[in-house]
Order: sequence, then structure tokens, then C-alpha cells
Amino acid sequence: MSAEVIGNHRVNHPDGHDRAESALAHHFENLEQQREAGTLGMWVFLVTEIMFFGGLFMAYIVYRTWYPAAFAEASHHLDVRLGGVNTVVLIVSSLTMALAVYSIQVGARRSTMIYLALTLALGLVFLGIKFIEYKHKFEDGLIPGAGFKFEGPYYADAQMFFTLYFTMTGLHALHMIIGVGILLVLIALVWRGKFSPEYHAPVELSGLYWHFVDIIWMFLFPLLYLVGTHLS
Repeated sequence: MSAEVIGNHRVNHPDGHDRAESALAHHFENLEQQREAGTLGMWVFLVTEIMFFGGLFMAYIVYRTWYPAAFAEASHHLDVRLGGVNTVVLIVSSLTMALAVYSIQVGARRSTMIYLALTLALGLVFLGIKFIEYKHKFEDGLIPGAGFKFEGPYYADAQMFFTLYFTMTGLHALHMIIGVGILLVLIALVWRGKFSPEYHAPVELSGLYWHFVDIIWMFLFPLLYLVGTHLS
């Protein structure tokens, strides 16, 4: 049993071996088998997510091929600066998440909490900026539906662009919200000393999920924000 002072509190933790043993599910022979099963399960889940987003990307590509001028014009109503800032935010968050995974692997518990908290903060910054973007679109009447407003000859096709924009970025934001929730749980578990160099699979798997969400945005940003600048 080990003890660590966090703030004004003294917290007792079982040693790494005890934590590892308590984390082993009864239907696995050892932690390595459990970790491999969890990793396989996460990759299977991510493949289904890739197929899901892949369908949306394909729909976007098809409509953009059919209506290039309309999509280029509509994309000019997106704020490239805010989208660019969010891209940088997610790139940095991938770095902090990777550092959190490394820190827990080497037993640096305090560093793990710091990097997880930084990743959480960056995720909230991303969502805050995305909320600002949505607010601007609402104020400009660019929400698809009866109140949609778009001047010029591309009214119907521009509405399709924004339908895809809100669907794709909205689903991405939902995944970010889920990621934020996961980070909150991880921070609480790390604070309680649930992980060790012997057992840290949940942090690794959460890192895979976070990187996947970041990668999706790396495709969304150029497709939605930048391509129109080359077609107009």
C-alpha cells in the first residue's frame, strides 16, 4: 500500500501489482490478454465509425461534384479563421493525450492528470469555438429549414451544403462531447490511483478514441472550409 498527498489530502493507494490484479476480469487469463481484447474491440468500434463517417464523406463528395459552384459559394460563409484555430487546438490536444498515455505507462501519475486535464480543456475550447460558429450561422439564417436564407442563384444547393455541414460537424461535436465525458472519468480514476504501469489499458484505449476524433476533423476542415477557395 502506498500513499500520496494530493492538495491537502493524503490518499492511500494499493501498489501497482494489487491494482493490476483487481483490474483483471475473471474471463481473461492475464492482463495482457485482457488488454489485447480491449484493443481489438476498440479498433472494431473505430472501423464501424470510419464506415459511418465514410458514408457522409461520400455523400458530400458526390454532391460537391454535382454542384461545385454552389458548394464553393456556400463554403465562403464559413469562418476559416475559427476553423483553423480549432484545427490547431485538436492537433495540440492529440499531443497532450499522447503524453498522458506515456505518463501513465511510466507511472508518472501527476503528469498523467495534468496532461488529461489539458486535453479536456482543449476539447472544451474546441466545443466553445464550434458553438460560436453555430451561433453565427443561426444569426445569418444559414440553418437548413423553413427559415434558411441565402442570396444568389444557389439557394437549394447551398442549403444542401449546410445540411451536410451541420450533420457532419454536429456528429463530430457529439463525439467530442463523449470524449470530454471519458476524460472526466479518466481524471477521476487516475486521481483515485486506479491505474499503474502494469494496468493502464483504459487510458490507452481512450487515447485511440481521441486521436480518431481528431483525425476526422483533419478531413472535415479542408473539405468544408478550404476547398471552396480553389473553386471560386
